Amino acid sequence: MRRRQTRTGTVISSKMDKTVVVRVDTLVQHPLYKRTMRKIRRFMAHDEGNRCQEGDVVLIEETRPLSRHKRWVVKKILMRGGERFSPGEETDLVPEEKEG
Repeated sequence: MRRRQTRTGTVISSKMDKTVVVRVDTLVQHPLYKRTMRKIRRFMAHDEGNRCQEGDVVLIEETRPLSRHKRWVVKKILMRGGERFSPGEETDLVPEEKEG
């Protein structure tokens, strides 16, 4: 069974119900000029409890198609608008699957 992809990005829009738009930045090198460029991708992710706000850094995970554009689900909120969570604070949005 294939592991699901995960990505880390910043919430840029949370205006929809149960949906957030997450911006994922990656650095890639230009094939000819060797200059480092920033590649920006936007993903729509499912946020069941409407807990994410703009500016939050989140971990999203690939899932089955949920709608026309949504193929990702918010797994964890890593930072709230720039401030880190303490280790004991609850940030999981999706319960962990038990392997057995």
